[in-house]
Amino acid sequence: MTLVMPDDIVVLGHDRSSLDAIARPDAALAIWWRSLPDALRAALAFLDLDTVDDVSLDLAAGEAIDGALADASYADPVATLLAEDIGLLVRRHAALIGEDRLRLRLEVVETDACRRFHADFVTLRLLCSYIGPGTQWCRADAADAVCEVPTGAVAVFKGRLLLDPPTILHRSPPISATGERRLVLAIDPLPGPPIA
Repeated sequence: MTLVMPDDIVVLGHDRSSLDAIARPDAALAIWWRSLPDALRAALAFLDLDTVDDVSLDLAAGEAIDGALADASYADPVATLLAEDIGLLVRRHAALIGEDRLRLRLEVVETDACRRFHADFVTLRLLCSYIGPGTQWCRADAADAVCEVPTGAVAVFKGRLLLDPPTILHRSPPISATGERRLVLAIDPLPGPPIA
């Protein structure tokens, strides 16, 4: 089931096809309201964020990321389960943008990074918080009504290259005062020449 807000700006659904709604002209945010798979959630509960490095790479949609996770000190079973889930999200995002060249970042966030509400200079940005609070968002004309994407849910935000001025803004939740940390995945289209 997919729920479309009255003005078509935000679309929520409980299956991955709900992300397709971002193609609607007025849509600025599509959320796949999902829980993490049980095995992945259980493995992440034991992940020590102090022992892993950030991952940043450009890749093709079908390319495996197991090696990049191993290089960043992710151990099994979390590495295998995370690679499987990220692979699914990479392929989903590639289908949304119609391009298989992508830029991926998997980062441990410990500060108030991106604490101001903004819209990115991309076409579409996919965000998923694996650990910690999810990305916060608001309507551009109602910045005091802050909503949050649940941990594990997948959000695709329309960027300024498709919708300017933006109707939905987002930010990382302020966490520095709480001591919380986040593990966040971001996927963007990759600009420039094809991957060789």
